[in-house]
Amino acid sequence: MFKTKVTELLETALLERSDLFLIDFSINSENHIKVIIDGDQGVLVEDCMFISRAIEHNLDREEEDFSLEVMSAGAGAAFSHKRQYKKNLKRTLQVRTSTEELEGALTGVTDENITLEWKVREPKPVGKGKVTVKKEAVIPFQDIVEAKVMIKF
Repeated sequence: MFKTKVTELLETALLERSDLFLIDFSINSENHIKVIIDGDQGVLVEDCMFISRAIEHNLDREEEDFSLEVMSAGAGAAFSHKRQYKKNLKRTLQVRTSTEELEGALTGVTDENITLEWKVREPKPVGKGKVTVKKEAVIPFQDIVEAKVMIKF
């Protein structure tokens, strides 16, 4: 009953704020509610406060004792939603499939796949020395085991 009520409140809040989307949601046996969100334009503290208030202000602590934690997906966290790819266009991703691991700039996102581009130094076809070559890979979503943004300092 409690989980159903919290789920409904969370869904209503996310409908009101269509720029936000759910990454993870759980309630443990001690009624600790944990909500992880992301947004098309990122997540601000105010966004977490909005979700928190939408849940907390509609629950009665006299009926149920609970704790609530609302947070954004971490900067280095693996993607779990297709919308996360679109918001990270042109950023460097590390993508692992069942057969290979690639790192490159995310240059395209469709409903079925992503496109990564990167540069490598390869030997010249004729003569000595190396030449910089631009590579590209189109990776279907179903082949992606894990993908995350590479943070560079």
